[in-house]
Amino acid sequence: MTQSKNVPRHVAIIMDGNGRWAKRRGLPRSAGHKKGVETVREVVRHTGELGIEYLTLYSFSSENWSRPRAEISELFSLLRIFIRSDLAEIHENNIRVRLIGSRDNVPEDILRLLDDAIKLTADNNGRTLIIAFNYGSRAEIISAFQKLSAKIVSGELNVEEISVGEISQHLDTVGIPDPDLIIRTSGEVRLSNFLLWQAAYSELVFVDCMWPDFDRAQYDAAIEIYHSRTRRFGSLAQENAS
Repeated sequence: MTQSKNVPRHVAIIMDGNGRWAKRRGLPRSAGHKKGVETVREVVRHTGELGIEYLTLYSFSSENWSRPRAEISELFSLLRIFIRSDLAEIHENNIRVRLIGSRDNVPEDILRLLDDAIKLTADNNGRTLIIAFNYGSRAEIISAFQKLSAKIVSGELNVEEISVGEISQHLDTVGIPDPDLIIRTSGEVRLSNFLLWQAAYSELVFVDCMWPDFDRAQYDAAIEIYHSRTRRFGSLAQENAS
């Protein structure tokens, strides 16, 4: 697809603050997660309107297993609802679905739904929606080095051949460009084990609003902040707007 002028090619979002949004309103945490799904729906649509090619959503981290079992069950239920209700629209809009993260401990029906979404949209050539589910960047990097080590032991790869490109080819995100912009909601200022390798030169924007309140205006404002910066990549300046 043709990228619209002056937008990042790849935006990744840490969707944070559902529980606090609900608590401030005297509601159960599940209400925040439900409202958060509505935000996901609008963000996916607005990503297309902006002409952004890749959108990665941090939907469930490998650390989220420490949450109460009832809350995890609610998150899984909402994911089921989202896939079943929104997959047709995603497919009709020529969006390809990718999944990054571990399949360990994930309920079989969730894996089937995700696999069906990936299979249905595999030939779509418009935007790409990457779902980071049961994802942790450190585990991803460890897995990449385990694969590289096995190649070295077998003689398929020499130590001297290990490079940035070689490591990237063994990450979950192989074939996906590194994020130009990472947005985190809720006012927290950290990456929380999200795309640590891929974020080496990403622009980071932290917004104070909770994820359920993140709307198109907030999204546009984050893009404007991105464009106010000059990306140097460790060398001469490169303007965002080109």
